[in-house]
Amino acid sequence: QVQVVESGGGLVQPGGSLRLSCAASGRIFSINVMGWYRQAPGKQRELVAIITRGGITNYADSVKGRFTISRDNAKNTVYLQMNSLKPEDTAVYYCNARTVADVSWGQGTQVTVSS
Repeated sequence: QVQVVESGGGLVQPGGSLRLSCAASGRIFSINVMGWYRQAPGKQRELVAIITRGGITNYADSVKGRFTISRDNAKNTVYLQMNSLKPEDTAVYYCNARTVADVSWGQGTQVTVSS
């Protein structure tokens, strides 16, 4: 089993930056893909960015050029650097970790972009 815990959310003004962290624990050697998703009020959860075991990344069109997903293998942590934030980026951001057998989700962290 894998556990993930997110941190780093908060309130930021439009145009500002935040960095989210996702710390993984447990059977981390079994993780194939880690990703960030978000869910705004009244909307479905959507993919933001993923990073594979081999370091391949993929982004939603809405965040390309503004967000960067990265990882620190020594710390078993994945990051989401968010720049040029917009009000429409406001959402609860969730981290997940996928293995062959299952998907583990964190509890989410709130990001609010507002002046």
